Amino acid sequence: MILATTPAAPRNKRNRPDPDEHAFQRLKTSIHEELVESLDLSLIGVVDRQRLGLEVRSVAETLCRQRASSLDSGDRQRLLDELLDEVFGLGPLEPLMADPTVTDILVNHAFEVYVERHGRLELTDVIFADDQHVLRVIQRIVARIGRRIDEVCPMVDARLPDGSRINAVVPPLSLKGPTLSIRRFGDKPLDLNDLMSNRSILPDMVQFLSAAVDARLSFLISGGTGSGKTTLLNALSVCVPPGERIITIEDSAELKLQHMHVVSLETRMVNTEGAGEITQRDLVRNALRMRPDRILVGEVRGGEALDMLQAMNTGHEGSLTTIHANDTRDALSRLEMMVAMTGLEIPVQVVREYIAAGIKLVVHLARLKGGIRRVTRVSEIVGIREGEYQLQEIFGFEQQGVDEEGVAFGRFYATGYRPKCLERLMASGVELPDDLFEAKKF
Repeated sequence: MILATTPAAPRNKRNRPDPDEHAFQRLKTSIHEELVESLDLSLIGVVDRQRLGLEVRSVAETLCRQRASSLDSGDRQRLLDELLDEVFGLGPLEPLMADPTVTDILVNHAFEVYVERHGRLELTDVIFADDQHVLRVIQRIVARIGRRIDEVCPMVDARLPDGSRINAVVPPLSLKGPTLSIRRFGDKPLDLNDLMSNRSILPDMVQFLSAAVDARLSFLISGGTGSGKTTLLNALSVCVPPGERIITIEDSAELKLQHMHVVSLETRMVNTEGAGEITQRDLVRNALRMRPDRILVGEVRGGEALDMLQAMNTGHEGSLTTIHANDTRDALSRLEMMVAMTGLEIPVQVVREYIAAGIKLVVHLARLKGGIRRVTRVSEIVGIREGEYQLQEIFGFEQQGVDEEGVAFGRFYATGYRPKCLERLMASGVELPDDLFEAKKF
């Protein structure tokens, strides 16, 4: 049997894995099961990782010589490396996890694994032996954080040690077998200079938003999935004065703030006994007792919206949050809906006035065709008139078309509107160029 010496395996016209590669994966699974049975599992958690690794490698080498003698040296070395990945890592996914260009790994089923690179989805040649192989990898991930996934609890959200976020769904909810989604984050988060180099944001926008953060203006960052909301929030954190204390609240910790004084809080799911749940709303309420200067909610999703607005209106100005939305007005409508999720019968007009008093700016991002991200609108909430939000656009991005590679292109612009919050910025000692808000296109 001739096997490739890399994780890649060609697909046939029906998009099925190479039979040789499938046989390789099944052989590896069989040896892996024998390897686990041969190990002294009492060593795990008692001896250090290096000694355990040597023990595993020794047993694995013996099994490979016995069971895979027909393989050439290159294939046997690949088999050994992947066996170690099965024990200590994510099995066939380890090469993808080691690739810095991969931002998402999407396992649809055992024989279909996609990745996202540079904003575009690609079908890989990575495969698993079978559905049970995928399930074992998922169970190994969730077991490390004290969670479970099975027919009783068929969905799980978790976080890997490197900060990557995972979501897994298994049968009976997933009809084609266990599925796994991994959202990866780079070791070094993108900063404002990176975003400007990528033309994700205009330098004039950066200058204005940096001044707004410094002057403690609270604002909302909205956008769709993968549009760069968390990335922008991370990048703007460098503008928070060093003498301030930040409390971050997230469902799954993703923020890597570029600030010295940060306390990170993360929610806790309900346990197997149906108790122990700690929600974002619980954490926001508790954060108010932790002497925060600013509270950053990674993504507002429910009743914590009301507590966050109360914080913004009662001495915690400069707080920031993100929200999933298709445009600026949709973001405000969703925020209203989340306040209603508290169960309190607050009139819509009161909610809108409360939002307008607490949030001064709305920054909207979009992921355009071809995978590029752009800050498409920076707007100021001027107030409420006749029961409706009065929004004034300051900066924007206009898509003009799609190039021959299928990537959207366009240009940024400034509307010429001078924000009312300029008085607040000037009072805080922030100076901006007079021509920053002149109407122009870039």
